[in-house]
Amino acid sequence: MTRGKTTARSETPTTARVGWVSFVGAGPGDPELLTVRAVELLKQAEVVVTESPEHAELVRRVVGVDVADETAGPEIVDGGFGEDGQPLTHAARAKVVVKHAKKGGRVVRLMTGDPFTYASGPEEAQACAKACIGFEIVPGISSVAGVPAYAGIPLTSKDHREVAVVTCDGTVDWSRYADDRTLVLLSGVGQIGDIAKQLVAAGRPATTPVAVTRVGTTTEQSTVTSTLADVAAEVRAARIAPPAVIVIGKVVDLRQTLSWFETKPLFGWRVLVPRTKEQAGALSANLRGYGAIPEEVPTISVEPPRNPQQMDKAVRGLVEGRYEWIAFTSVNAVKAVREKFEEYGLDARAFSGLKIAAVGDKTAAAIAAWGLRADLVPTEEQSAVGLLDVWPEYDEQLDPINRVFLPRADIATENLVAGLIDLGWECDDVTAYRTVRAAPPPAPTRDAIKTGKFDAVVFTSSSTVRNLVGIAGKPHASTVIAVIGPATAKTAEEHGLRVDVMASKPDVEVLVDALADFGAARRASLVEAGQPVTKPSDRKTSARRRKAE
Repeated sequence: MTRGKTTARSETPTTARVGWVSFVGAGPGDPELLTVRAVELLKQAEVVVTESPEHAELVRRVVGVDVADETAGPEIVDGGFGEDGQPLTHAARAKVVVKHAKKGGRVVRLMTGDPFTYASGPEEAQACAKACIGFEIVPGISSVAGVPAYAGIPLTSKDHREVAVVTCDGTVDWSRYADDRTLVLLSGVGQIGDIAKQLVAAGRPATTPVAVTRVGTTTEQSTVTSTLADVAAEVRAARIAPPAVIVIGKVVDLRQTLSWFETKPLFGWRVLVPRTKEQAGALSANLRGYGAIPEEVPTISVEPPRNPQQMDKAVRGLVEGRYEWIAFTSVNAVKAVREKFEEYGLDARAFSGLKIAAVGDKTAAAIAAWGLRADLVPTEEQSAVGLLDVWPEYDEQLDPINRVFLPRADIATENLVAGLIDLGWECDDVTAYRTVRAAPPPAPTRDAIKTGKFDAVVFTSSSTVRNLVGIAGKPHASTVIAVIGPATAKTAEEHGLRVDVMASKPDVEVLVDALADFGAARRASLVEAGQPVTKPSDRKTSARRRKAE
């Protein structure tokens, strides 16, 4: 059992809180299949009883805490195994749920799939009813429907309206399924050879299509399509292991045109995300949307400046009306100034009369989240150069003050300062935060980087290139290199890397879109050539990627 933070309880001496249990379906694997109600309950929960090792990370991600911090968020109780390490029976798990509910808190029983579909939800809910504990059922997407849908296989069509779901426990009379109904088999991978033989003996044609999908709805999903005659051999060859869902019937043929998940541009690609810890989340989410498996490796740590006096002086000057403009060149700069404001007990009202510039849309969004609006954002190139292109010259008649407050990183270039001076402005160039090289990643990650086990790496700044190479070495020649702009591309080439993908503008969403376009084009060329669709990591070369001559 992993204990975390619990909400403080407020009880009178005479009235004890009544516990409440929410049986919540988590779906078959993809966390984005959680219902709105499920997310709401997880955020309110004081205790979450899980049944799968992945559920603890899922809960922390949903409630918005560091997934590596086991002390944050609600208390997580492992409902899959007891303290002796043995799997819990349905009855034993029900006792765990009732015990925590009797303490008077809000308990969420998080269950794979749907609580009332091939799950222990009914037994556990009955235990709550017997103990006079209130409960509710929040349905989830069952693997019965969810996994075939992610495999591009509809369970019904206009020509096939009947479906039978069978749990393969070794006692099934397969002669009952000799007709052409669609069959969905659970827990049948290990028995698929015998099942196929019995169905053929019962009258099903040996050519009946079969699909076996493992770890469905996740980016590790894989599907083998075959026939009753050949499925056993092909499952063995593909090394398909549980958990898997088997679909038997003519609807499997529709996968040829309806496969949508496994054909995503980056499906199954293992993508390295070398960014600051705070910034990696949105980029990783965009990559998952294209089917990739992002792996975040911090290369930069954002820390306060060594000497805070410069920032303190600048913030006081801002409040006193010393500046005409403040220019934010990153989201981190916005965060640093905001934290300094909170330290002084200030809020957005201190910006009254001050003009605000943002280097790009993301920075402008961070400013907007503070309740402010950027007065100047470049519409073309979103960089220091682009900001200078739209920055007005100082005008003695229009500008009562000629000074600009520029909070930024300690390693920022001087181009913006020089450009502002050329336009007639005086500039207070202030170190608002420091970027420090992070510690090296674990040895397995370093080995994966060097040996080509990553399919792609996305670089969002020159510093991420320098720091990744410094702490982990150069990516293998087979790894696709994607960069956010020309400056980052130049740094990558200086480190002996050939750039494959470059965003049309310095934006992480545009960068991910560009990588997805690359992946889609690569997939299309393989299909057109009649070759199997592979990932970049499937083709290894011995030579390091060299800078293009």
